[in-house]
Amino acid sequence: MAISFWKKTLAAVSAAAVITIPTASGYQRPASVTQAAPDEYHDDWLHVNENAEIVDMDGNPVWMTGCNWFGYNVGSQVFDGVWSRNMHECLNEIADHGFNLLRVPMSTQIILQWKNNEPDDMIKVNEWSNPELTLEGIEGGTVKYSFDIWNQAVKWCRENGIKIMIDIHCATTNSAGHNVPLWYDDNYSTEDWLEALSWITEYYKDDDTIIAIDLKNEPHGEPNGDPNSTNFAKWDGSTDDNNWRYAAERGAAAVLEKNPNMLIVVEGIQVYPKFDEGKDWTYPYIDYANYGNSPYYGAWWGANFRGAKDYPVDLGEYQSQLVYSPHDYGPEVWEQDWFYLDDDTKTFTRETLLNDYWYDTWAYLVEENISPLLMGEWGGWTDDEHDTTGENRHWLQELRDYMIDMHIHHTFWCFNENSSDTGGLVYNNFLEWDNVKYEFVRPALWQNDNGNFISLDHTIPVGSNGITLTEYYNGVSKPLVTTTYSPLVAKALNITTETTASTTTTTTTPATTASGSPEDDIAYGDANCNDTVEVADAVLILQSIANPDKYGVDGSDEKHITSTGMENADCNLSRNGVTSQDALYVQQAVLKMITLPVE
Repeated sequence: MAISFWKKTLAAVSAAAVITIPTASGYQRPASVTQAAPDEYHDDWLHVNENAEIVDMDGNPVWMTGCNWFGYNVGSQVFDGVWSRNMHECLNEIADHGFNLLRVPMSTQIILQWKNNEPDDMIKVNEWSNPELTLEGIEGGTVKYSFDIWNQAVKWCRENGIKIMIDIHCATTNSAGHNVPLWYDDNYSTEDWLEALSWITEYYKDDDTIIAIDLKNEPHGEPNGDPNSTNFAKWDGSTDDNNWRYAAERGAAAVLEKNPNMLIVVEGIQVYPKFDEGKDWTYPYIDYANYGNSPYYGAWWGANFRGAKDYPVDLGEYQSQLVYSPHDYGPEVWEQDWFYLDDDTKTFTRETLLNDYWYDTWAYLVEENISPLLMGEWGGWTDDEHDTTGENRHWLQELRDYMIDMHIHHTFWCFNENSSDTGGLVYNNFLEWDNVKYEFVRPALWQNDNGNFISLDHTIPVGSNGITLTEYYNGVSKPLVTTTYSPLVAKALNITTETTASTTTTTTTPATTASGSPEDDIAYGDANCNDTVEVADAVLILQSIANPDKYGVDGSDEKHITSTGMENADCNLSRNGVTSQDALYVQQAVLKMITLPVE
């Protein structure tokens, strides 16, 4: 498109105001819901009130703002990245970055494997980086069984104040399993799926670390016009095998029978007939006689909730546990019509996205207070190499800000770096955080005015800069703590650390002004010395801190920061050295939120 990203006054990062949620009237749990003793393992179950808000046991609204970490669905038998990183450290970092919910994709196959105590064919754990995950507890030891490792992950999530949502991503474990349209396939039936849901719910019924189950990732598929073909997900009032609404009600029943306090997360489908034009499920998705005028309303996989208007999911006495969950992606995943990428005279806005796609597809549910929404997947590239037009960042900002304004719960896709069409929150073999992407997501994480991230747990804060849910509703704030690297990560990133008796702090080199150079000559923020303050300067600052051997003043990379660039990078008049805060100052300056230098 001819209209540039920057002309829309958008940016890849934002330090927008954080959102807090006011207390609502107390939630009264239906008599049918079993009220377990409110100890520390039963006091964090969540429910939906009459205002379509997700609330805690006291009726206080919460905001689930998390991320995805996959691996259990693809054959790794563990989170991806544990082939190099220490799993405990990764979970610590996710918590320290403020994510209070972890969506974990799994398969029906792996859950039934655990139920039947069947052995692992293989498991991608680096036993040298993860001695805690070995039977002997030593580096290079024998890797534990995958279910034991999963339970260790649940324990560490609990200690970090992270809640978990299990996502049945596919039936058969496979890296391409998400491409199978239904919750069953040739290997695992609907009954197998129900068995897996029932077993894993019962196993964790007395541990409120796992608070939600996403019944099936992205049901989808397109009718081909053959009345005997059922390889697509539909949504209606029938009891057909491929009716996702009917299957979701059965899946929910299997879960709620074991734990009536579990949140039931139901995704949508892909296509829905244009009944208003006389179409129905018997029409082929592609009508070659009227090419370009499909008999169906399309959507991203799992995002179409048009059917919920006429056929809402009915959980009976447990309706207070229902949450609908669309997915949404940008033009780097697919150039959908509503992005106007083939028309240089148009661009999309929140208004056009709502009018062209969001509202009738899923947004009406939250706009009309029908149901809370949890955006189970959203994410994408935020760098110039992948997002050459800036339109992916444009979409990310429009969706992010809409979710903030509407208090839509969400889990960002994803922590993994190995998501081919979106990238992740980390890179360099899971060692480094993409700080530009993270700062883009950060405003949509639940935090108070002081920047403390808010846990969904009443007694355990989320990460080093978090507070508990009880503290939040009692108005407590805490001083922010600078996140530090573990010795293993610091060594991998070539970061020098100084250790005292109680803390480990990252060492940075104070920037100095050349002798005789007046301070007025410093181009504050222009770290790459191209006479422009831009996001690339923030990236270079972060790179120079994280990997000085490559990007520092004497770094090996041809685009390393220079001594002049290091002077420019110190954006504070006090000249207190270059830190990651300077990268944030640059990003704020690009957004015209501040003027450099900062006093």
